[in-house]
Amino acid sequence: MTEKNLKTQLAHVAFDGPLLNASGIHCQTADELADLAATANLGGIVTKSATLLPRQGNENPRYYDLAYGSINSMGLPNLGYPFYLDYVQKEEAKPTILSVAGLSADDVIEVLRDVQNSDYQGLTELNLSCPNVIGKPQTAYDFVATRKVLERIFEFFTKPIGVKLPPYFDLVHFDQIAAVLNDFPLTHVNTVNSVGNGLVVDIEKEQVVTKAKGGFGGLGGAMILPTALANVRALRQRLNDNIAIIGTGGVTTGADVFAHILCGADMVSVGTQVIKEGLGVYDRLTQELQDIMDEKGYTSLADFRGKLQEL
Repeated sequence: MTEKNLKTQLAHVAFDGPLLNASGIHCQTADELADLAATANLGGIVTKSATLLPRQGNENPRYYDLAYGSINSMGLPNLGYPFYLDYVQKEEAKPTILSVAGLSADDVIEVLRDVQNSDYQGLTELNLSCPNVIGKPQTAYDFVATRKVLERIFEFFTKPIGVKLPPYFDLVHFDQIAAVLNDFPLTHVNTVNSVGNGLVVDIEKEQVVTKAKGGFGGLGGAMILPTALANVRALRQRLNDNIAIIGTGGVTTGADVFAHILCGADMVSVGTQVIKEGLGVYDRLTQELQDIMDEKGYTSLADFRGKLQEL
């Protein structure tokens, strides 16, 4: 096997490999973050999306495993942004992405002002797309609201920052969100968050499987791969070249990682499959990706990134 160059980059930050953890999966506590730092073939660490104040999240049961993926209604449980901001300033084993969220635009501004005033020079990611906070809409489905919050942020924020997006399903919506994002100096977009407001029914018990929101929750895992790939592809075709893409959703094999990159992703994050398989999944995915590259004669990610052919 020819040696493969799996290195990639977001803004000024270099990563030894293209794989990330999806925010929300095994990244909430100090112990979980330490596990990620020690995980081979994980290119970087994404923190749990952090809010202004700590949150317990929604009531249990709030995660349910399915043969074809998962459904969750976590509700942004986290230890509060000061914990994660302190963590990313100390972490040295791998590059970090500080994920932040807010229950209001004012919350977001307050958190990001502290990030701006801190010594942290790494990547930040604003989660505009959590579907499971009761009573709170997904900001990125409102293009006017998205523009307004980004305008407020870039009045003062000068550090590298990207956004995490929900899935879009209409080509016009891809046009509309890209028109907004292209007006700002974003480092990247992370696409997609879980597919919001699915419903899983246990016909034996004749009831739903998660508690919050009447059982409605975010879908992840294998079943959302086509949606995730479509979002990566559509956004790569529309976004400025200097806005990188993190592809998230549906990854269970190295072939899925390859497909994300072929559609235009610079990095790929893994969520549900980590829950199903454990952190060793990154070794398997990396080996499978390298095997595919070897079969095709590719030696670097740049050889095939974004080169999906149409009929």
